[in-house]
Amino acid sequence: MSDKKTSIENAVARLTANYRKEELFLTKSGRHLPVRAAIIDIVKEMGSVIFPGYFDIDSGAAVFPEHYTGYLLNDLFDRMKEQIETAFLYVGEDTASACGKAARVTASFFEQLPDVQEMLLKDVQAGFDGDPAAKSREEIIFSYPGFLAIYVYRLAHILYLEEVPFIPRIMTEYAHDHTGIDINPGATIGEYFFIDHGTGVVIGETTTIGNNVKLYQGVTLGALSTRKGQQLSGVKRHPTIEDNVTIYSNSSVLGGETVIGENTIIGGNTFITESIPANSKVSAKSPELVIKKPRTCVEASNVWDWEN
Repeated sequence: MSDKKTSIENAVARLTANYRKEELFLTKSGRHLPVRAAIIDIVKEMGSVIFPGYFDIDSGAAVFPEHYTGYLLNDLFDRMKEQIETAFLYVGEDTASACGKAARVTASFFEQLPDVQEMLLKDVQAGFDGDPAAKSREEIIFSYPGFLAIYVYRLAHILYLEEVPFIPRIMTEYAHDHTGIDINPGATIGEYFFIDHGTGVVIGETTTIGNNVKLYQGVTLGALSTRKGQQLSGVKRHPTIEDNVTIYSNSSVLGGETVIGENTIIGGNTFITESIPANSKVSAKSPELVIKKPRTCVEASNVWDWEN
């Protein structure tokens, strides 16, 4: 068995040889990737601007709203611009171009924040109207994982449309990690949107979702096949969900040509690869249940034995 010194020397030799053989192991010379932790901090702190008081204990927004909001946005603007500029530089933009694009994109992003705030308020209302277990709209903002995923998506989608590298996906993967809900920042999602429970929901990049749509846990809005890989980039691969649709748990709707018509209900555990007309109800045939008559006496040691 090798000693510590020999083991490290061998590992270093092989690792550095791999660095030289494959450029992907090292970031591009003289360039830096955006800082993931910095982007996540921006996402978190942006919540204090859109919903003051929910994610911190600062009550300044209620007393001096203009000062409070302006102070936070001034700081967030500079930090976001820095990360966006870093992203553009990494993919090969020259310094002047990256700086100019970052300034323009960041300004556009901040100008759209009031619109995002108004849309999120409709999402909160959708959650409250659609969940009898919700005690208040505040509870949805403060604690619902589905709302967190939607909030992050709506921020990331703006940057996705501006073709900002890396950052939109960093944002939505942060939400994915914390909620179990995977919304690609490229998806197009209308207003009054609600994800109930949420765990395991997947919404693909080219998905289009209309207004007043509700999804339950385990729903996949995905592609029929990705075998062609990068050849499918930019191609509509994911379904279109029209207005006023509810899709219940563990259902899969797949394919870029698949359209779920408005006012449709998709029952749980369904697998759909073709379009469904408007005003439909879709359900999977229930499996046959086998119920055994209870035994008069079951010993404690074998109460969980299937044969009993």
